[in-house]
Amino acid sequence: MSYKGLDYETLNENVKKVQYAVRGELYLRASELQKEGKKIIFTNVGNPHALGQKPLTFPRQVVALCQAPFLLDDPNVGLVFPADAIERAKHYLSLTSGGLGAYSDSRGLPGIRKEVAEFIERRDGYPSDPELIFLTDGASKGVMQILSTIIRGEMDGILVPVPQYPLYSAAIALFGGSLVPYFLEETANWGLDLNNLHSSVAQARSKGITVRAMVIINPGNPTGQCLSEANLKEILHFCNRQNLVLLGDEVYQQNIYQDERPFISSRKVLMDMGPPISKELQLVSFHTVSKGYWGECGQRGAYFEMTNIPPKTVDEIYKIASISLSPNVPGQIFLGLMVNPPKPGDISYLQFMRESKGILESLRRRAQIMTDGFNSCRNVVCNFTEGAMYSFPQIRLPPKAIEAAKKAGKVPDVFYCLKLLEATGISTVPGSGFGQKEGVFHLRTTILPAEEDMPAIMESFKKFNDEFMEQYEDHRGYSRM
Repeated sequence: MSYKGLDYETLNENVKKVQYAVRGELYLRASELQKEGKKIIFTNVGNPHALGQKPLTFPRQVVALCQAPFLLDDPNVGLVFPADAIERAKHYLSLTSGGLGAYSDSRGLPGIRKEVAEFIERRDGYPSDPELIFLTDGASKGVMQILSTIIRGEMDGILVPVPQYPLYSAAIALFGGSLVPYFLEETANWGLDLNNLHSSVAQARSKGITVRAMVIINPGNPTGQCLSEANLKEILHFCNRQNLVLLGDEVYQQNIYQDERPFISSRKVLMDMGPPISKELQLVSFHTVSKGYWGECGQRGAYFEMTNIPPKTVDEIYKIASISLSPNVPGQIFLGLMVNPPKPGDISYLQFMRESKGILESLRRRAQIMTDGFNSCRNVVCNFTEGAMYSFPQIRLPPKAIEAAKKAGKVPDVFYCLKLLEATGISTVPGSGFGQKEGVFHLRTTILPAEEDMPAIMESFKKFNDEFMEQYEDHRGYSRM
């Protein structure tokens, strides 16, 4: 039998190796159940608007006017849209070469990259160069662009935190590299142990792997921890000594639910450290409109900023970006609005602050409700969600449940999450999709369901969990850290 080019047997083996649990078996089963008429609560992905978060008014007004510029010529436009939204729409349209339907520069519109640079300077206290900022269709596209540039083959390794967001494992597999895991310590609130980092690098090098970059996710996904300034200094020193590029996934920087560890960017800490490290260490930082109180996942607006990357390398990254011609222009405008929101004195300022503050305060309360709810359940332990959008409770599965999972041909936490889905309609992601220590089991859920629905969701989870444990518990012990 002769195979054709797109027959499964002849596909790129790297494509077959890719796994992405966030849209994996649980999600597919949830979609089937939804088609059958079952009410599904999709907590498997950080998709705020899909779970009821309302869009911020001002950016939607501005983009609406940009999408339909003929409205700006209507003499009654001022009766519907505030003056500052009208002015901002005119500003963004003036940056384009023909409105939102025209390609931009492959790095993004220069005027919006300038606004991003000004935002970074206000945030960090150090100037930023718009020429080193690339706008992308979501942060994932940027991450993949940089990883594809770094990875040359299977003997190139990328240090990735475990548990990790499966974008990293999937992209590394797709580009034919090697994932080098470093484990976060659950008993230390998912803290980072430098000894683990050194051990991971040494183990990889003993196999002939060249470790070329390190990923940090701050605040953490799926683990929700926030890195302190001291943590970041240790990481930067480590990367400098090991000659690694640091990839700073900082997409949840607005999502902070405690006051002890506010977000601080890797770039600010690096600049504060001064020469020689501030002039030498290679850093790429990522941010997006998909998270925070914006939650504009479907708009696909994001950027990455490069620090200490050689000009010839920047040119090569630009060349690869040019293959796609242009990041989507509406997403770029949303990004411009995120980094340059209404200011005190603007007509829309008070409403913008009221809406954004309301979302963040509610998320903080939801984080506490979910943590307390999980910790009230039998054989469930959960660290507080300091930041990001997720809870990552450990489920201490009884041996009989693990045996039942094996008989069903399922990984134990997949077995548990499927049972949870069938019983309650709550769609989660098993911890095995993010990586975890042997014999320890978790699930990830967002904290995004509406605040008024949260008590009922947690009660539903508790009822299922207690019945599950009653069914499988034999009092011989449980999976533990």
